[in-house]
Amino acid sequence: MVAKKIFAYTYIYLILLFLYLPVLYLIVFSFTEATYAGQWAGWSWNLYPRLFQDKEIMTALGNTLIIAAISSLLSTLIGTLGAIGVFYCKKGVRHFIEGLNQINVVNAEIVIAMSLTVMFVFVGQHFFGSNSIFSFWTLLIGHCCLSVPFVYLNVKPKIQQMDPALYEAALDLGSSPNQAIHKVIIPQIIPGIMAALLLSFTLSLDDFIVTAFTRGSGLLSGGSQIETLSTLVQSKIKKGAVPPELRALTTIIFLIVLTIVIIYSIRVNSKSKGKKSFGKSHAERRIGFNANPLN
Repeated sequence: MVAKKIFAYTYIYLILLFLYLPVLYLIVFSFTEATYAGQWAGWSWNLYPRLFQDKEIMTALGNTLIIAAISSLLSTLIGTLGAIGVFYCKKGVRHFIEGLNQINVVNAEIVIAMSLTVMFVFVGQHFFGSNSIFSFWTLLIGHCCLSVPFVYLNVKPKIQQMDPALYEAALDLGSSPNQAIHKVIIPQIIPGIMAALLLSFTLSLDDFIVTAFTRGSGLLSGGSQIETLSTLVQSKIKKGAVPPELRALTTIIFLIVLTIVIIYSIRVNSKSKGKKSFGKSHAERRIGFNANPLN
């Protein structure tokens, strides 16, 4: 039994080391000004101020964050409403829609990107008389198409855990369908919605294939083609080494994500402890009440 525990813990720690070692590698070399990661040119903090002075990286970062924020909000809205609607559909219709959703999840991203490109070229030729309709809007549509199926998969389990009679009860008590959705269903599935929002934001943040196929001019790039962090790194790799300032950006992003995860974990643990203590005190009061002979 002890040997199994040792093997299990060793296996887990090795997997974690394998996953996080490259990130730790970049973090360490973000404190040196060497052009290539792996070369140490002395301890220095200069990459961090240089990062915020690099206009090209800041433009790509701004574009990435704007697209990720807007697409994640739209995807979460569409996916959540779709999950609620599908849940109350007939069984045959629900299974058909869920099957279509699964196709988008397991489908290769290159297929999604190429199909969107063909569709945008067709629409541009037949409705606008031009092939150059690629812009921020085509990029936004591409990111939403990528994220909506995953939003649906995150929200669906929370809806299934909810008591289906709550919606009908709200209608019987005089609520309109919209009021029942906003005041009864949405509060019940908030954890799933927040998880879907974070997942869709992450998917948009590091996407490259759909971005490369559907982007055009606009946003902070002005009249030139939209550049995001993923496309910027790819273009830099073509020419040579990745800018060392990106190592500092990687460190900042990792620390922000780590902070969010820690805060969220602390809040979840505190809430679960509060519920346990409330349930325990409530049970103790009931036991004391039943033990009183006067009652």
